[in-house]
Amino acid sequence: MTNPNLDDYLQQGMYGTKETKPEERRKFLGTIRERIVLALMQNQVREENVYKEAEEAITGNKGAKLYLNGHLDYSYLSKYLKIASKQNMEYTIVTNNDYNSEIGLLIAYDHAVDKEDIYVTETATEKKAEEPKEKKGFFAKLFKR
Repeated sequence: MTNPNLDDYLQQGMYGTKETKPEERRKFLGTIRERIVLALMQNQVREENVYKEAEEAITGNKGAKLYLNGHLDYSYLSKYLKIASKQNMEYTIVTNNDYNSEIGLLIAYDHAVDKEDIYVTETATEKKAEEPKEKKGFFAKLFKR
C-alpha cells in the first residue's frame, strides 16, 4: 500500500503541478474566465487607436491586472502599457510557446467577478466610420478650392 501523499509528490515531480481548467487558462492567457473584466482579441489590439472601453476598464478597475499576449509585437502593446503604468496597474506579458491564444489583451482580478459580457465587439475603426463625413463628388476632388 502506497502513501497517497508520496504518490502525489512523485506525480507532481514527473508531470508538474496540477492545474485547474488548463484549456481555459491557455485561452485566457493564464487566468480563468470568471476573473475577467474585459477582453480584446489580437486583431483589436493591432488597431492603431486605443479602445475607449479598454482605457476605461484600466482606469476604473483598481487592483486588477493587465494580461497581454506576448505573441503580439511590442509596438501594439505599448499604447496599453502606457495607460496601465499611469494608473499603476500591474501587467504581465504572457507567451505560451505551445499555444497562441486569439485573445490579445485581458483585464482580470485574482478573484471571481463573473462579468457576463467581457468581449468588446465593435472595432475602433467602425466607431470612426460612424462619424459623419463630408462627401465630395468627383469634380469637387478635381477642382479643389
